[in-house]
Amino acid sequence: MLVEGPVEVVVEGGEVVRSDRVVVALCACRRSRSYPFCDTSHRKRVKREDGG
Repeated sequence: MLVEGPVEVVVEGGEVVRSDRVVVALCACRRSRSYPFCDTSHRKRVKREDGG
């Protein structure tokens, strides 16, 4: 999800995370290592051994 910055995001536990960028990509899938900001982890697919 792209939002115009700067932004402050309140994450679980009440911590406030800030970004001063002009456009900020927020993670909606929770796969990001830099959550709540997107790091494009959603693009990586892990091949399952069971063929599913």
